[in-house]
Amino acid sequence: MVNFSLAKIHDGSLPKRAVRTLILTALAIFAIYTATKAFLAAFSNDDFPEGLAVKNLLLPHIFPLHMITGGLALVLLPLVFALRRHRHWHRLLGRIAAIDVLLCGLTAFPVALVAPVTGWSAAGFTMQAATWLSLLVLGFLNIRRGRKAAHRACMLLMCAVTSGALFFRIYLALWAIFGHGRHYELFYACDAWIAWLLPLAVCAGALSVPRQRLTRLI
Repeated sequence: MVNFSLAKIHDGSLPKRAVRTLILTALAIFAIYTATKAFLAAFSNDDFPEGLAVKNLLLPHIFPLHMITGGLALVLLPLVFALRRHRHWHRLLGRIAAIDVLLCGLTAFPVALVAPVTGWSAAGFTMQAATWLSLLVLGFLNIRRGRKAAHRACMLLMCAVTSGALFFRIYLALWAIFGHGRHYELFYACDAWIAWLLPLAVCAGALSVPRQRLTRLI
């Protein structure tokens, strides 16, 4: 046992695992925090920034529904993936998550297009929703046809697109700290694209790497 542990430390697998665990834990905590904020925002929005307050006024039913379903997606999708070895719970939560993603994705279009900060930011959020829903449909079709590997790939890519909600807020917070209020609209428009495209590209790249090689890398 001791020799095994020393070997693990020597080849660097334990430090890698510790770093990976810390990163995943931090993302999980932030996801829960963001989901909670989104859920509460559907009922209490007195402190909304002007851009969101306008959308809430113009879309009094659609906007709260989008916030609630978006917050639930941040929690449900990781749970579905975590329970992939428990078939009953995986399928049950997967169906609930699919309905939630469908509602959130459909309501994302009016939320993005009504009173946008910029046209480019509206386009970014619209493409994110379209990509999200497309991956949901592909995942559903693949599992119906028994293509488990393709279904898994689609769901992982969908989770990557979902993580854009987290990275969008992280980048926006970093801009607020270091940007000094300059070029807000330009940064917001770039953030609307990069926040989900970057994790999607990373996930697609990881899926293209043979599994044994990927295991060695991480």
